[in-house]
Amino acid sequence: MMMQINRKAYILCCDTVNSDECLLTRMQEMSLDYHFKVEQEVGSSTYAFFGFNGTAGVWRMAAINEAGGWKDRTTVEDMDLAVRASLKGWKFLYLGSLKVKNELPSTLKAYRYQQHRWSCGPANLFRKMIFEIIRNKRVTLSKKLYVMYNFFFVRKIVAHIVTFVFYCVVLPATVMVPEIIIPRWGAVYIPTVITILNAVGTPRSFHLLVFWILFENVMSLHRTKATFIGLFEAQRVNEWVVTEKHGDSSKVKVATKQLKTPHFKIGERVLMLELGMGFFLFTCGCYDFAFGKDRYFIYLYVQAIAFFIMGFGYVGTHVPDS
Repeated sequence: MMMQINRKAYILCCDTVNSDECLLTRMQEMSLDYHFKVEQEVGSSTYAFFGFNGTAGVWRMAAINEAGGWKDRTTVEDMDLAVRASLKGWKFLYLGSLKVKNELPSTLKAYRYQQHRWSCGPANLFRKMIFEIIRNKRVTLSKKLYVMYNFFFVRKIVAHIVTFVFYCVVLPATVMVPEIIIPRWGAVYIPTVITILNAVGTPRSFHLLVFWILFENVMSLHRTKATFIGLFEAQRVNEWVVTEKHGDSSKVKVATKQLKTPHFKIGERVLMLELGMGFFLFTCGCYDFAFGKDRYFIYLYVQAIAFFIMGFGYVGTHVPDS
């Protein structure tokens, strides 16, 4: 029994301090609450492997040393260590009762850099570790399959790609190509149930569910691109940009009336991929409005607007230069 206790590391819950700062932080809160309150909680209660996130946790030195220490081969060194420790037989416990303060990025630029790292890093780690996991003789075949298929392939790769391909490519294709037919249960009912289950972790934001869906669909384009960069080790695979956190700086400058028009480069504020997808969805919406029968144009128009808003950078806060 003593040996079992000593083979555990502890992950703490993160309590966001600025989730009410803007709509961008509210959307992040909904996603992170599901991650902590559902994914981490369930993984801990069933003793299944779940990734350690570097924000808050208590590690045993023996676990770090036995796993081979910290490595900088990817941009998700915390996940890398957790996977290696798990393959050595260590277990992780999620302590939801202990909370650590955490600030969310409130600017779109900072959030995009963060999401690139969080999407590219796991995909690249999967590429580097897949054969290491297969050759490992200390864990059972079922655990190997769980880590490779459930943790990496489904949650870190397929989830991003399927979200983008289904909502932003396949559904519009059913409008432009009548031969493609998606049953209503696949296009509406199942995605609705999955979305509601994802939102149960943040009941106070349930009224923002539609905005969250549109926001996640837009971000799926960025995450899908980052996932492929990680899988194929393309340019930017090892890009590390520290996520900017502004604390109360924006509030202080509002109070002192020192706000200025923020300076930005066209490439940083105007996102051409998002604008291109918005134009594509808007075109599909017009075609469905004129010739379609399923009334997908309602979704296509709204989703196109979300892409346009993101493409022009009107998301989050804009902190002026000091």
